[in-house]
Amino acid sequence: MKAYDSHYIHGHWVKAQSSQTFSVYDSTTEEVIATVPQGSAAEAEQAVLAARAAFDAWSQTPLETRCALIDKVVEGLKARAEEMAQAIACEVGMPIKLARMVQVGGPIFNWGNAAKQARRFEWEEKVGNSLVVREPVGVVGCITPWNFPLNQITLKVAPALAAGCTVVLKPSEVAPINAMILAEIIHDAGFPPGVFNLVNGAGPVVGEVLSGHPEVDMVSFTGSTRAGKRVGELASQSIKRVALELGGKSASVILPDADLASAVKGSVSACMLNSGQTCSAHTRMLVPADRLEEAKQLAAAAVAKLTLGPSLDENTRLGPLVSAAQRDRVLHFIELGLKEGAELVAGGPERPNMDQGYFVQPTVLVVQPEHTLAREEIFGPVLVIIAYQDEADAIRIANDTIYGLGGGVWSQDEAHAVRVARRIRTGQVDINGAPFNSNAPFGGYKQSGHGRENGKYGLEEFLEYKALQFKPADKTA
Repeated sequence: MKAYDSHYIHGHWVKAQSSQTFSVYDSTTEEVIATVPQGSAAEAEQAVLAARAAFDAWSQTPLETRCALIDKVVEGLKARAEEMAQAIACEVGMPIKLARMVQVGGPIFNWGNAAKQARRFEWEEKVGNSLVVREPVGVVGCITPWNFPLNQITLKVAPALAAGCTVVLKPSEVAPINAMILAEIIHDAGFPPGVFNLVNGAGPVVGEVLSGHPEVDMVSFTGSTRAGKRVGELASQSIKRVALELGGKSASVILPDADLASAVKGSVSACMLNSGQTCSAHTRMLVPADRLEEAKQLAAAAVAKLTLGPSLDENTRLGPLVSAAQRDRVLHFIELGLKEGAELVAGGPERPNMDQGYFVQPTVLVVQPEHTLAREEIFGPVLVIIAYQDEADAIRIANDTIYGLGGGVWSQDEAHAVRVARRIRTGQVDINGAPFNSNAPFGGYKQSGHGRENGKYGLEEFLEYKALQFKPADKTA
């Protein structure tokens, strides 16, 4: 077991003031694999003041110098990629093959892409008698979740540093090992003291300091909509900028002319990635009413291929959930759905035949649009099927949610799919199972939040506009 006892503040590992710790569990074995300190409000403030003290110099550091340091982080991540993948597979439960590609490969690309985007960015432009320049927003508090822990850290910290901001990170206490490894890599890269800081801690303690502190210019939060509302409330007191990436209940709309077999298979995959622990997971599959029975059979067959197993097993298709609490929450939702009259197609609330681990069977149910499982974010391997009568009904159901993060449309007529996609109020729509694009903006409508991550759009979140006005030349002279 690894016992971490320090936070990273002002370029140094600073021993925690309290002996209280968070335990980090292996999601497959249920054993404690690490502990991290429970940071205090005072330690969070210390980190904020360190970031504030470092901001002036860092914001004036030449762009190429900043990007060169980010390049060193990329090399550090590559050197420790397998260590990082195994840590996240154990923390979160994603199978190791996927963890290497998604949980580590994605962040390696995104760190490099932050430097790439900054190097090609148009930092200033002439507009009439004005020079419009882009400048870093300031000190940024980053509060990140456990489901894609390293990547959500990366999509905040890397572009913020490239923009010239300084950062205080509060990673998830459920999956913090990856963040500690990253802090070691950042330290070894040679960033100036105070540019990057990390304080482990609970949201109501460290997170509240970052959200409300007057010396924090922006807070970037990924997590639940409930917690996001609290972040926004605290941030409003100092009118700081807020970026929120929150919950989702995304719909995969299968149109009547779609290849049903491909669409159902793709919808199941888009729901079950990371055992459904994905905010943009396509957890509602909308199918024509006259093809419901066929869709049920196809979904059951697709789910049957998702073999459960230990996260470090190279053959595992679906791993455990992140924690006992998350497992129990998901099982509660499944049981509630059955009580409300859902039809069980596959899986169910019975525990899988596993000796240990936070496992839940991949589950498919047919529900009505008004049922709880059609409206609440479950964050587990649970797909609900909803039958619709016609295209207008499908669009109505897809939009009948407080969320608007992701979604999909399936049709053999791509132009038709695009017309429907344009009517769905959500930040991203995949046409016929198209792959994720790390340069396209990612973020939501409605209570899925505001602000965007990825590519140049993620960089722009951390920049302010400034207009410098010049007196026009006297044409009569």
